[in-house]
Amino acid sequence: MLGTWIFLALVAIVIIWAISAYNTLISLKGQTLNAWKQIDVQLKRRHDLIPNLVEAVKGAMEFERETLEAVIQARNQAVNIQAGAMPTGGVKQLAEAEATLTAALSRFNLVVERYPELKATTNVGQLQEELTSTENRVAFARQLYNDMATTYNIKQQQFPWSLIAGLARAEQVELWEITEEKEREVPKVDLSFKPKQ
Repeated sequence: MLGTWIFLALVAIVIIWAISAYNTLISLKGQTLNAWKQIDVQLKRRHDLIPNLVEAVKGAMEFERETLEAVIQARNQAVNIQAGAMPTGGVKQLAEAEATLTAALSRFNLVVERYPELKATTNVGQLQEELTSTENRVAFARQLYNDMATTYNIKQQQFPWSLIAGLARAEQVELWEITEEKEREVPKVDLSFKPKQ
């Protein structure tokens, strides 16, 4: 009789653990998807700000059309890829498109620096500030997503969680990675106050 009770207790423990493991994986899946959607929201904000900024400077930068077109093209490509990207596929392509857009925006900002009258314009300055703020939000959203995705991916592979992963329809998700070698370069800082030659 005691053996039966011990067996039933062990079965109950295994069932309770399996339910808990299943619920944990479902929760991690939901948190990872939510973190992905936060990136999506911030990228949409970024993509919506860019046309406003381009319009604000278009007249003054008429002969810089190539720079403006590069920004617009990179933005449109990123928007198209964003529409189909999901954590289980398309993250790398979206990261590449966003890196291209970031590079185009950097060139754009360098060109704007050459026009002091543009920088003095409240509209342009405000849009640039909003874009910078959005870039920071995107970076934080990417970090949160990568943290959640890593936790979710690891949990699926650990034993005995891996036994439940199939039941929870858990799938490995892609991490947001740096795709541009320029982003990996260490910035060079010169604090020597020597005149540049």
